[in-house]
This record gives sequence, structure tokens and C-alpha cells, in this order.
Amino acid sequence: MATIKLKRSVIPACDVDSLEKLEKLVKETCKVKGVGAYKVGFSLALPFGLKAVIKIIRKHTDLPIIYDHQKAATDIPELGEKFMKAIKGVDYVILFPMAGPVTEERWIKAARKEKINIIVGGEMTHKAYLTKNGGFIDNYAPKKIFKIAVNKGIMDFVVPGNKPYMIEEYKRFLESFGIKPIFYSPGLIAQGGSLTEGAKAAGENWHAIVGRGIYEAKDIKKAAEEMAREIV
Repeated sequence: MATIKLKRSVIPACDVDSLEKLEKLVKETCKVKGVGAYKVGFSLALPFGLKAVIKIIRKHTDLPIIYDHQKAATDIPELGEKFMKAIKGVDYVILFPMAGPVTEERWIKAARKEKINIIVGGEMTHKAYLTKNGGFIDNYAPKKIFKIAVNKGIMDFVVPGNKPYMIEEYKRFLESFGIKPIFYSPGLIAQGGSLTEGAKAAGENWHAIVGRGIYEAKDIKKAAEEMAREIV
């Protein structure tokens, strides 16, 4: 399984609606210095199949492929093994284990069995997510999720790019366990997050996940280059 070799990078989020658009996105960005991986999700995997998506990307690059099921690990513990077998071929999987600690532990174990790198998230980027902001998720849930992940040897975490103050909070929390976390941040550009502020909050190990800011740009390659120069 491939791993991201850069300490900081831009990761295009391939939330496009056709394989043709995916191929264009990959062709125009895969040689850009500072692009570290590609993130794919349901908008491609459901209509076209994950294997077809992987094949398109692999035509042009060996950069790691991250699968984001939006959101995985929110089901019963027993489905972890079936899920990981179904996504075999990707290099990383993003888990948001809001279904509880047993599910989190079992899905992490299942990913490792299939030799898939794990990235764990706890807080999303949109409004009304945590209870303090009018949402359903307990305010302390993300830290509980992260603590279990650390205890399972996870070093990679999703943190909201449009909330740099929370990136700083999670960084302090995770570093209190004696680890150097690697962060991945969505919520940038189109959702209001600043590359500069996100990079400053996260420190040396940070990957900016950017969707519309790249694939909707008039010049995709130029947009990726400019973002990479800003953070790498």
C-alpha cells in the first residue's frame, strides 16, 4: 500500500460526477509538485464502481488513493470486514466512527487486516454538528474517538480546515499522548477555510483536502500549483 511521502501536500477531493472529469482532474494535477494523494468518495464509487475509479487514477499516477465513504464506521461492528474487503485496492480509508467505540475498534482492526492505512475523523466542517452548535453529536465525542484511535496506534486524523481554532485544540490534545499527529483538512476554499491559517494551526504534518477550489477552477493545474506553493 502506498503512503503519502510529503509532510505537507494538497489532496484533490475528486467529488466529480463522471469518469471523464476524474481523468481530466488527475491528468492535470498528478505531476504538480506538492500534490500528495487523491481522495475519492460516493459520487464516483456508487455510479461507476470503485475498481473503475482506481483504474482511471492508476493510468496516470501511483500517488495514494484515499477512500472517503462519507461517512464510514457508522454501522454495526460486524460490517467492518465486509466494508474493507469491498474497498480493497485503495491505500487509505477515512473513518468517522460515530456509531461508538466497539465499531471504531472493529473497523480499525478490519482495515489493518486488509492492509489499508487508516485516517480517523471526529468533527465535520458544517454548521450544527456538535451539540454546542445545535447538532446531534456530543461535544466531547471527537476527542473520545481520537483517544481510542491513538490507543490503537493511529497517527492520521481529519480535522476541519475551516475551524483553525479546533485544529489547534485537537493538536494539543493529541500531542498530550506523546505522538506527532498527521492532519488532513477538508472545508477549505469553497467552505471558507484558509490554507494559510490551516497550515499555521496544524504544524508541519498537514494535508489540505481541496475539492471545488480545484476541480471547478478554469485552470485546474494552475489552481493546484498555487495552492501547493502556499503550503508546501
